[in-house]
Amino acid sequence: MVLCDVQFLRGYSLLLPDPVVTDLNLMNKQQRLEYLNDMSILGDALIEVTGSYRINYKILCNLEPALHAHIIPRYLSEPEEFRKEDPFAYDKKYRESIRFDYERDKELMKQIAQAVQKRL
Repeated sequence: MVLCDVQFLRGYSLLLPDPVVTDLNLMNKQQRLEYLNDMSILGDALIEVTGSYRINYKILCNLEPALHAHIIPRYLSEPEEFRKEDPFAYDKKYRESIRFDYERDKELMKQIAQAVQKRL
């Protein structure tokens, strides 16, 4: 798990498999179960740490030929017109305006890691 390079929705994360594969269909049954379970554990941890009210899960692998899941916290504080839409409905300029910042985000990363660990 890594925080996404854009943080327009605080806690926006990516889940990467180990080893890297191009898509979910190349994993065996056990690997798939573990990956999807890890995805849901990360979602639970993000709800706990960020106070978000729901999580959006998205697996595309269209641009980057490596499996990765977008785990995106959603907030009641979002404008109503965006809250029920795909997070990518936000203007690209806005999405890219809040970048990952290690100094700002290191405590968030620590809290997420702790919340994930207690669920394993």
